[in-house]
Amino acid sequence: MPDSKPPLPPFTAETARRKVQAAEDAWNSRDPERVALAYTVDSQWRNRDVFLCGREAITEFLREKWRRELDYRLRKELWAYTDDRIAVRFEYEWHDAEGRWFRSYGNENWEFTPDGLMSKRYASVNDVPIAASERRLAPRCGPFA
Repeated sequence: MPDSKPPLPPFTAETARRKVQAAEDAWNSRDPERVALAYTVDSQWRNRDVFLCGREAITEFLREKWRRELDYRLRKELWAYTDDRIAVRFEYEWHDAEGRWFRSYGNENWEFTPDGLMSKRYASVNDVPIAASERRLAPRCGPFA
């Protein structure tokens, strides 16, 4: 399958963890096109109060997100899984153009097609202002370490 995205369902604890790590790595690249390739062309999203449908809309959403959320750094944690679904909790840190830092917390529910592409992503997110000195997810070495 040329458009497949391993690991493929049905998930085990190990393959679900690998899928979550792959998502974390892709999102930390801050490359909208790379991230969008993990989703079906007609993927359904809810991100906060925004509802999207399709890879093109996802790509544009991510471009705008990373124009606003600067120095974005994310951590995801596997919460639960079934044959073709994964739930994660996450936190990420970022700052706005004025230099104000935030930590965003949330949960996501994912559903996958047999080829490993995500067909549904529902995310609930809350932002908390933090001081730069309170950052926990700062890169250790270089921008993507």
